[in-house]
Amino acid sequence: MHSILNLDWASLLDSLISLATAFILGGLVGLERQVRQRTAGLRTNVLVCVGAAIFVDIAMRFHQLYGGSPSPLQVIAYVVSGVGFLGAGAIMREEGNVRGINTAATLWGSAAIGCAAGADLIAEAILATGFVLAANTLLRPMVNRINRQPLDTEVEATYTVHVIGPRQQRKELLAQIKYACAAAQFPLHDVDIAPFDGDEIEIEAVLLPTSLDSRELDQLVDTLRLDPQVKQAFWSLSTID
Repeated sequence: MHSILNLDWASLLDSLISLATAFILGGLVGLERQVRQRTAGLRTNVLVCVGAAIFVDIAMRFHQLYGGSPSPLQVIAYVVSGVGFLGAGAIMREEGNVRGINTAATLWGSAAIGCAAGADLIAEAILATGFVLAANTLLRPMVNRINRQPLDTEVEATYTVHVIGPRQQRKELLAQIKYACAAAQFPLHDVDIAPFDGDEIEIEAVLLPTSLDSRELDQLVDTLRLDPQVKQAFWSLSTID
């Protein structure tokens, strides 16, 4: 009976607008993540955004009907803290690297967009969506450029590319390594050549200390493996205190 008494078509239309806004804006944020094949993609961001909007919308409606506590502001505070647990699930540690921090932060942003939409702050929700998308797209070239620069810190990560091939093809292998590194914009620090097994040698190309994505190095190694003279190719990581 209470559900019939509480039925308000104007309020229901207001909720429809809020949730539809959260669905669309969360979809825009999630689409960018899905295209880049991140852990939390289209559906996850939409669900987080719509879920936050539902909680805030319910809190506003409840406060309108009954007053008292909890207020919508308290519910928003719970959403802000609660979505942190979801973001933690998107963070992974793989091969010594931490992945998913940006995805977790994006989920946090989706929750904020949903809270704004649920609170009927549609213009603010649209504005927030623009800034979240800008952080994930417009700042990417700047981040990539910074990551290419040599690090000047007390702890440096050094990457070494190892290539094993015939001794008589030493010059060709060396030239291939230098060409591949230059094409990938990986600055070389040093190159060492040592006997490996029988008529084979191992070339160790040490890159300047930089912040790199392991997938970029995997692509470099895959490119080197295309050379029929290359018997083995792999990379390793070391840190210098």
